[in-house]
Amino acid sequence: MLRALQSSSSVLSECVLKPALWTLTATRGLAVRALTEGFTRRWDSETRTLNAGAESFAVQAVRHYAQPSRRKKVPPSQLDDLPPTMLKKDYAESPLINTTDDLARRLLSLEFASHRDKLRLKEEQLIAKVRRNEHDHSSTEVKVALLTARIRNYQEHLQMHPKDKANKRRMLMAIDRRKKHLKYLRRTRHDIFESVCQKLDITYSLPPPYYRRLTRRWRVKKALCTKVFEEVQKRKAKERERLRKATLIAAAEPEKSQGTTV
Repeated sequence: MLRALQSSSSVLSECVLKPALWTLTATRGLAVRALTEGFTRRWDSETRTLNAGAESFAVQAVRHYAQPSRRKKVPPSQLDDLPPTMLKKDYAESPLINTTDDLARRLLSLEFASHRDKLRLKEEQLIAKVRRNEHDHSSTEVKVALLTARIRNYQEHLQMHPKDKANKRRMLMAIDRRKKHLKYLRRTRHDIFESVCQKLDITYSLPPPYYRRLTRRWRVKKALCTKVFEEVQKRKAKERERLRKATLIAAAEPEKSQGTTV
């Protein structure tokens, strides 16, 4: 097989490529001649390399420039705990679903449902944990649960597509809205606030007292003020220690004078 490959490469070089290249040189001029000569030399070098490796076990005749594709790992999703046999939201409460056959129930289950249908069921599950009653659809707790499901959906999407700036902006806007609702709950009904955070597994961090843009001038000024404050505190501590010792000495002198008179 190797000998056949060597003979075919030499025949192709001598009988096909070289006459074609010289014909192209004659028609296009001297500018093409340098290019064709370089290509011919490259082909001859490849042929010599092939002849040199004839004694080896295998010859690599093709250059593989393409790199293997790397698939991203699918992160864990909040929808993984939904069983595939669960029915969609629109058909779960229908009275006719109990009279249908197994094939129809399977077609209407989450096994063939879209991502939107699964997300709606997850939203309903989170809302059922925190709502006040069965008819509660607009309270602050329900809004927090709804935004929590959407925020986690955005986070899972951005783990697979980190350059999706539009959905990242939507996620940040949803986080800000949920933060306002949680802040209102914490201020008005603290017990409900703690219950919602515990049931929805939300970690609430207190906001800073004020927001200020950090500049180089402000950092230098802050460092200088801190250094001056520490130096002033040291001087005050020394002055307090001096006054304490002076007070002790002044209190001890009358005792000595009374002892001597007795």
